[in-house]
Amino acid sequence: MAWGRLPKVVCSKTLQHVEGKNVRVENRDLVDAVKQLKSGAGKDIIVYGGATFVSSLIEHGLIDEMNLFVNPVAIGNGMRVFKGKTPLQLVASTAYPSGIVVNSYRPR
Repeated sequence: MAWGRLPKVVCSKTLQHVEGKNVRVENRDLVDAVKQLKSGAGKDIIVYGGATFVSSLIEHGLIDEMNLFVNPVAIGNGMRVFKGKTPLQLVASTAYPSGIVVNSYRPR
């Protein structure tokens, strides 16, 4: 399916409108908005976002599966996504010629 035909939701505390095909802005509480999306009809929801956004979804148990990209570069610092011990179950792992490894996990 072409990307343009897929519905897209932008969660924002400041934006009221975003240009694009099949895009809407969600300004409600993140947890409530995602719970409503998950309860609706349709298939998988793919989320892209920063550490604070993703951390909030993890904290509230709203992620069913996550893909963690391991890049062959050590940066030494950064924002934490996990706030505490979060048991995960590895369901798949794919290594690419670039050295990037994508590990897919489900919360236990």
